[in-house]
Amino acid sequence: MNVVKDSFTLGIEEEFQLIDPESRELKNAISQMIEAQTSVDDIHLMKELHQSVVEVASGVCVNIQEARADVVANRAKAARIAERAGCRIAASSTHPFSMWQAQEISAGERYSRMVGELQDAARANVIFGLHVHVGITDREEAIAVYNSARYFLPHFLALTGSSPFFNGRDTGLKSVRSLIFRRMPRTGIPEAFSSYREYESLLDLLVRTGCVDSERKVWWDLRPHPNYETLEFRVCDIPPLVDEVMAVAALFQCLVARLMRMHRDNQQWRYYPATLIEENKWRAVRYGLDGSLIDFGRQKEVPTRDLIYEILEFVDEMVDFLDCRNEVEYVRQILENGTSADRQRAVYEKTGSFEAVVDHVLDETMMGVE
Repeated sequence: MNVVKDSFTLGIEEEFQLIDPESRELKNAISQMIEAQTSVDDIHLMKELHQSVVEVASGVCVNIQEARADVVANRAKAARIAERAGCRIAASSTHPFSMWQAQEISAGERYSRMVGELQDAARANVIFGLHVHVGITDREEAIAVYNSARYFLPHFLALTGSSPFFNGRDTGLKSVRSLIFRRMPRTGIPEAFSSYREYESLLDLLVRTGCVDSERKVWWDLRPHPNYETLEFRVCDIPPLVDEVMAVAALFQCLVARLMRMHRDNQQWRYYPATLIEENKWRAVRYGLDGSLIDFGRQKEVPTRDLIYEILEFVDEMVDFLDCRNEVEYVRQILENGTSADRQRAVYEKTGSFEAVVDHVLDETMMGVE
């Protein structure tokens, strides 16, 4: 095997909703959470733009088992601190009925500057995501894998949709989060680069011309991280269930390892323009697993589930090498049973209650944690 096992480290970042347990509304409580934290809690709580969001991150994990332990521990610790602050944590990418206009902006120059620049595009960006980092130490190899991995981003979005509702409406989509975030600049499917130097030159130009004040304000669905030796996958909605998060993280890890092996064997997945990949992303936003994506090699529509089964076959040689068979196999359960968006919509159709949807997400968030 011509890849190094320990080069594919994992890091998992989760953004949680802060929920008022009585009203089930979003609660502007991140400051209270941070005040309620003690040294015994052993977790780093991170602010985001809105005060109704808390972000937690795993450490640099050498395998999926270590990553799972961190994710479970982080959810348990964040939930305990949230309870002290009079709220609960929920993992889904939009709140069903809280109005974005009621969400307060976090204190700090960074956030006031962002709102000053982006106005309502930032204020209305009340969304919650999952970011998965996969370690690649060589920057040129990272760009080669990045170029190929772009093709698969819509498939992962279809697998994780958890945002069918927003501002008290059924949007008709599986991931309205993706469209809300698309209103921000420097988002979406990125283009390919011929080298890491070309990528660096683009970032340098954006900074030098005042488009951004930091490389971290490039928020593409996939990026070589500017500070870490990782590829950061940012395309996904956040699934409520730990098992779903781990399945997606393991599949990302296996995909990176498989594409790395192809690169070192002087092979590559065909590069496609961002415009074509965006067509598939729209289908994932709208239909999730229930639609079709375009197989651009065959130049025809193929059911999304079939294409994800093909990804499982494509990466299978890496699964045991990375010791993540159980996690990757859980992808089949998602394909059979649907995503959080499907389950949320089923709860609403049965109850007619957005509060019941919130309760459902709250329960799933802590499943296997408490």
